Amino acid sequence: MAPLLPLPVRQLLIGPITAVLVVACLLTLPAAADAEIRISNLSVFLNDLDVTVQVVLLGAIPPSLHESLHSGVATHVRFHVELWQYSRFWVERRVQVRVVERQLTYNVLTKEYKVASLAGEPREPYLTKNLREAQRVASDLRVSRLAPVSSLDAQELYYVRVRADVSLGGVNSWVARIAGDAAETPWVQSSLLTVNRSQ
Repeated sequence: MAPLLPLPVRQLLIGPITAVLVVACLLTLPAAADAEIRISNLSVFLNDLDVTVQVVLLGAIPPSLHESLHSGVATHVRFHVELWQYSRFWVERRVQVRVVERQLTYNVLTKEYKVASLAGEPREPYLTKNLREAQRVASDLRVSRLAPVSSLDAQELYYVRVRADVSLGGVNSWVARIAGDAAETPWVQSSLLTVNRSQ
C-alpha cells in the first residue's frame, strides 16, 4: 500500500488540479454565438422635430440558432437604444430609452418565416419564404421620434448608444450565452451631437 502524502502537500495540490479541471471543462463547451453578431451603420439624425436612429445588426440569426428556428423555436431580436446627455465633469444623464423587440418564427407546414414586432414599434408582421430576407427585415432598425428636439438643450452635447441581443425564446442570460442559445453585442456609441449638428 502506498503511503499517503502529508496533509499540507495534499492541500497545495488541490488548487492547481481544480484549476486544470475547470479550464478543461470550459474548453469543451460549445462556442458561444455572440462572436458572430455585431452592430453596423449607426446613424443619428437630428431634424427640426425629433431624434431618429438607424442601425443594422449583422449576422442577426447566427448559424448556431438555425436548427432550433427550423424546429419551431421562436428567435427574438432585441435592440436597446439610449439617448444620453454628455457631461465632461459630472455624471452623464440618460435622456431616453427605447427597447425594440422582434420575433422570428418558422412555420414548418407552410415553410414560411414570420417577423413580428413585439415591443417598441408599430409594425405589421412580415412573411417570406427566404431566410435571408427574414434576417434582413429583423436586423434593420429605424427608431423615429426617439426624443423630441424641443426637450433637448441647445447648449449641451448628446450621444446615442445601441446594443442588440438575439436569443431563443427571448431568454438572454449568461447560461444561454454559454450554451450558444443567445448572443449579445457590446454597446456601440455615436459621436457627440448638438441640436444644431447632425452626424
